[in-house]
Amino acid sequence: MNQNILFVDRYEWDCERQAVVFQAQQAGQLIDCIVSLGLLSQLDNANVSKENALAVFERVRFDLEDIAEQAIEKEEFSPTGEIVLG
Repeated sequence: MNQNILFVDRYEWDCERQAVVFQAQQAGQLIDCIVSLGLLSQLDNANVSKENALAVFERVRFDLEDIAEQAIEKEEFSPTGEIVLG
C-alpha cells in the first residue's frame, strides 16, 4: 500500500452521477473517486441498486481502495480531476 495515498473514511451516494463517491488524499489534496453501480455489482457478485449501494460499498471497500490507488498512481484522472472506477 502506498503511504502517500490515504483514503478518507467518508462516502456517499451521488444521485446526479448514480454512483458512490469516496475520497482519497494525496499530498494534501482530496481526490474524488467515483464508483459505478456496475463495478459494485461485479465486485460483490450481486445486483446493486441505489438503495443498497452504500452497504455493498462497505463490503468491497478495500478492493475499491486498491483499484483507486492503482489508478491514482497511474494518473488516470478524468478531465475534471476525478478517478472514475467502472
